[in-house]
Amino acid sequence: MAAARSQRSQDRRAAQADDLVFGFEHEADARRFLDALRARLEAFALSLHPDKTRILEFGRRAAAKRAARGLSKPETFNFLGFTLICGKTRRGEFLIHRRSRRDRVRAKLKEVKAKLRMRMHRPLPETGRWLGKVVQGFLNYHAVPTNSRAVDGFRNSVLWLWLRALKKRGDRDNTDWGRISSLATRYIPAARILHPWPNQRFAVRHPRWEPYAGKPLVRFCAGGAQ
Repeated sequence: MAAARSQRSQDRRAAQADDLVFGFEHEADARRFLDALRARLEAFALSLHPDKTRILEFGRRAAAKRAARGLSKPETFNFLGFTLICGKTRRGEFLIHRRSRRDRVRAKLKEVKAKLRMRMHRPLPETGRWLGKVVQGFLNYHAVPTNSRAVDGFRNSVLWLWLRALKKRGDRDNTDWGRISSLATRYIPAARILHPWPNQRFAVRHPRWEPYAGKPLVRFCAGGAQ
């Protein structure tokens, strides 16, 4: 019995292991690190996920290096519900773009659609307040810089699902997009970016800078990362 409990405990810990992304300037360093990490985990009878573990060329110089070799633009990768993309600002400077994973958004909208079916005959204020919480929950996590299109798209999709659910209540229902928009103004939060840019967030949470640090984006925090 003790062995069984121990095994279940190990299974729970394995299921809760976090995804990690490591960055290296040189590919050779990344490969050496990966080999060392794999060996270290094997010492504890653990292993890396075969489908999620890979080395890819990513960063501010990745596009130019790949173009020089006749390759396509840098690969993207998924991390914590987002797809990370090598992009640029309007001034042409390098910028990592974060986009909500499409499969996750579709799954959430499918869930909302199913629940709206069960709620189609509920009072409009009740459903409106519920949908407001759904949209607010999405914004609380996904409303990050560079992700405004996904945030706006999710909110609009929720409104369309609400309209379709109301239309199915009966032939006499005259709900149109104008009425849904009016209800949304009352109950559904606006689609807007809630989170600061990464460098702003870091500066707020880590105010103790090294006195000899250089530009804001290359400062060192006393005491290390927290």
